[in-house]
Amino acid sequence: MPVVNKHIEKEISLFYKRLRDVLYFTGDDMNIDFYVSSLTEYNPFYATEEIEQWLFSINQEQYFHVTQIPLSEIDKWSFDKETGDLKHDSGGFFSIRGLHVETNWGKVPSWSQPIIHQPEIGILGIITKKINGILYFLLQAKAEPGNINTYQLSPAVQATRSNYLQLHGGKETLYLEYFINHSKSRVLIDQLQSEQGARFYHKRNRNIIIRIPDDYELELSQNHRWMTLGQIIKLAQKDNTVNMDTRSVISSISYEPENILSNRPLDENELVRCLSDFSLVSKNNPSFSAKLMVSSYPNSTALYKFDEILKIIAKRKFECELNVKLIPLNKVEEWIQTPAEIYHPARKFFSVIGVRVEAVNREVSTWDQPIVKQDHPGVIAFIIKEIDGVLHFLTQLKLESGVMDLLEISPTVQCITSNYEENSMPTYVDQITHRENVKTLSDVYQSEEGGRFYHESNKNLILLADESFQLDTDPDFIWMTMGQLKEFIKFNNFLNVEARSLLVSLPTS
Repeated sequence: MPVVNKHIEKEISLFYKRLRDVLYFTGDDMNIDFYVSSLTEYNPFYATEEIEQWLFSINQEQYFHVTQIPLSEIDKWSFDKETGDLKHDSGGFFSIRGLHVETNWGKVPSWSQPIIHQPEIGILGIITKKINGILYFLLQAKAEPGNINTYQLSPAVQATRSNYLQLHGGKETLYLEYFINHSKSRVLIDQLQSEQGARFYHKRNRNIIIRIPDDYELELSQNHRWMTLGQIIKLAQKDNTVNMDTRSVISSISYEPENILSNRPLDENELVRCLSDFSLVSKNNPSFSAKLMVSSYPNSTALYKFDEILKIIAKRKFECELNVKLIPLNKVEEWIQTPAEIYHPARKFFSVIGVRVEAVNREVSTWDQPIVKQDHPGVIAFIIKEIDGVLHFLTQLKLESGVMDLLEISPTVQCITSNYEENSMPTYVDQITHRENVKTLSDVYQSEEGGRFYHESNKNLILLADESFQLDTDPDFIWMTMGQLKEFIKFNNFLNVEARSLLVSLPTS
């Protein structure tokens, strides 16, 4: 741990004082702590480039080998003789079952498919502490069998219930105790969030951020590092570097002040000057950073009030019919099961394959498992636009077979284009593809969760539309501010994992 840097502490103290004048907040403010951390890459331990190099070196040095094997050969897994379901011998972890779907939503009224059934709730947890007045986040370099580049930046704790109960017979989950009634931990954020609705049946994980005392000495493993939120967001601009679980947890963070003393609108120009005056603030784009705060700020004017959006969603859910039931895997229609894999005959959607893993620095050194493989990358994109001076995000109400509450708020576009005919692409795919009258703010490939998805990396885009882009009147598309999106994240089963993950790709400075 470095010696306390009084110079840094003083500058950060002055920065907080200036922000209080500009943002009209009072007292200690958790969200402003997050905001300040998001604006800086200052790190007395490791520069951002050093973290990137460290992650690269771990990929070279720490052995992690994955081999694709037939499903019929995966150890400790078997197909149930009656149902055909693929299960672990312990009864834990997850299973591959069948799902039958009937709906009035979209162009396909009914279908059946394999689905991941994992009813247990896992923990995705990040530890934070202040160092020299700046909030730092503890992440780990963790390998997953489905990761394209093996080791990615993961939450400090990323574990299923089966893992942390040690059903695998391996080592304990490091730092788990800080998230289970630990006397030194203060919970900042604690939410249950949904996972991929097209692949999981009713799956949720606990997304939690805790803070430990500033003077608490936490012994770090060789695969854990402290970093600012600004560094994490910067690294999220690199392909397949910050894993999906980290992005999901980080997305729950809000930047608007918790308590404000004024009903005046935020002075955007004054905030730009404030951000520009301090050396510790990254100077990539202070103007856009200020616009994001305006979009988050409680006194800013949104196209729709929050209650109006709730009514729109309630009406569409009432009009939506989704009848699903778990069925035996051997009753799934059209899909083909061979000793090697389970797949759709059109080679669309996904397949289920087997892998064998050999690893160091995991709870067990070797294991087999089934994993879902997507053959073609998808496109996940937000179109955003300034409406009356406030950034708005064009969201879509999307139905997926495994969701818990009919529809979830998703990005403007979320699809695998190879699953569609050329003349029947989802709405806005053409605008995303040709990028006319838009400015690209973020363009990066992001991995899906590597514990369940094999080499799945989707193109993540955020595009800023100009004035010529029309406000949509389709009831399934709603313009929302950043503040409204963050408010929906606080509630279970509203904002889907793709939307949450994509928001983290947005540069904040």
